[in-house]
Amino acid sequence: MADRETIIETRGSSFPAILAGIVFAVVVVLGVLWFLNNSGGGSRTVDVDVPAVTVDVKPDGQ
Repeated sequence: MADRETIIETRGSSFPAILAGIVFAVVVVLGVLWFLNNSGGGSRTVDVDVPAVTVDVKPDGQ
């Protein structure tokens, strides 16, 4: 977590912070889905349709 905070505090370009946020969000979502899948003792499968997410990263003109 210290590395992530360092990335967010870095000035100059917002891209590393955006990328770190996206990666963190994906990891959290996958962790929740894995937990839901395995909480039923393996007898129950959770099928989740994840819509395609398009992320437009625009440079902030620095």
